[in-house]
Amino acid sequence: MALLNILQYPDERLHTVAQPVAKIDERIRTLVKDMAETMYEARGIGLAATQINVHERVVVMDLSENQDELRVFINPTITHKEGDTTYEEGCLSVPGIYETVHRAEKITVEAFDEQGKPFTLDADGLLAICIQHELDHLMGKVFVEYLSSLKQTRIKAKLKKRAREAL
Repeated sequence: MALLNILQYPDERLHTVAQPVAKIDERIRTLVKDMAETMYEARGIGLAATQINVHERVVVMDLSENQDELRVFINPTITHKEGDTTYEEGCLSVPGIYETVHRAEKITVEAFDEQGKPFTLDADGLLAICIQHELDHLMGKVFVEYLSSLKQTRIKAKLKKRAREAL
């Protein structure tokens, strides 16, 4: 397994729309393992392939305390949304920034697991929020883009300043 580089907002590659996975094979299973290791190492709860500059529809997620309940979504599609909720979200691609985002309260998602088996999942709470957040990445959208243009400008400036100071 390998740790992968996570793209940082406002990197333009985060706006690339991911393509469907054509074949779930050993290459995809290796990608899933590497993404999971990267997510765990970064102390995240979700990671989309877009965030590591792989533009295929693959998401890994683990909301458990012990990091032992990995969920894999390949070619995921939200087929139903219901209700409205808000949650203070963060993102591995936007480190240290947390903002309140409006999302659907309940969703249904259809996807394939890493073995190629199709499944349907009804989700609410943090799981529903996380799925919506990660699927946005696959569509080339970062959570801060739900915010006002003023907030987006401030966040970009803050992250660029951090990057300069890190050199």
